[in-house]
Amino acid sequence: MMNDAILRKIDLNLLLAFSVLMQERNVSRAAERLLLGQPGLSAALKRLREALDDELFVRVGRGLQPTARALAIAPAIEDALSGLERAIRPPASFDPSTWQGEFRIGMCDNLETAFFGPLVAKLRQFAPGARLVGIAADKRDIAQMLDDGAFEFSVSVHEEPASWHVRMPLFEQCSIAIYDPQQLPLKPPLSLDDFVRAPHITTSLVGSATTAVDIALDRAGLTRNVVATVPRYSAIPPALRAMPAIAIVPESLGRCMAQLHDLEASMPPIELPADSVSMLYRRVDRADERAAWFRRLFVEVADKVLIASGCQAGICAEAA
Repeated sequence: MMNDAILRKIDLNLLLAFSVLMQERNVSRAAERLLLGQPGLSAALKRLREALDDELFVRVGRGLQPTARALAIAPAIEDALSGLERAIRPPASFDPSTWQGEFRIGMCDNLETAFFGPLVAKLRQFAPGARLVGIAADKRDIAQMLDDGAFEFSVSVHEEPASWHVRMPLFEQCSIAIYDPQQLPLKPPLSLDDFVRAPHITTSLVGSATTAVDIALDRAGLTRNVVATVPRYSAIPPALRAMPAIAIVPESLGRCMAQLHDLEASMPPIELPADSVSMLYRRVDRADERAAWFRRLFVEVADKVLIASGCQAGICAEAA
């Protein structure tokens, strides 16, 4: 363990002066390298002699001759100064093409369906030695998982962040209706009457069938017929292919499901609130080049996915 009492006696600049004097063995040349006047360097040497209780350098002719103590401590001081210089040197620029390791991202299943595939494809293009790991993240646990280092960042509908987190807005997530036109032969856009009369499948982690859709319908004095509730969005396409029903899902997910499973997509005939999707990461990672590069890559990929799928909202200007 370091002896603080001893170190408090020594100014780092004194050790640098000692190192340069050892190399130059001349006060004038040493002062020039240190950007000091000779009186300033002489004052520094005096303080160093007092701190170490040794003369350290003796003038011999026009030069300086180090004492035995100076010669004994010089290698350790050089090593210490070299180590400090390496420690405070600006880090090397992050090069994704040569980096090998994991990038970890937290997402719920609806965003994972829309973005994970394009993200890993783009990552393979720019960082072939990297591996992408998706971590299942429930909104209730995201902040703690982030603090525990479970992932680099989370993409979700986040609550007000803690002071040590950064929440970056990404896009406004609208809702969309999807159904199998073979099972439910309706033409988009859906009418309110068709929407209410058709069976509905909802999604809930806790099994609740009441959603923002039911609240909006209730304000209009209407109700719908919910025939099934599933805990994950991944169960919806097979259910829609098996029976005549409608599901209301996030738009980015719905557009993706429609393309993959030959489903029809339609904007709902009622006004539904949009969810603010954001990126949440630790403030300590803000200046980390590797983490910042990965965040920028996700923003780029997500924006292209949203535009290509025809979503109404793209990435917020603040995030782009």
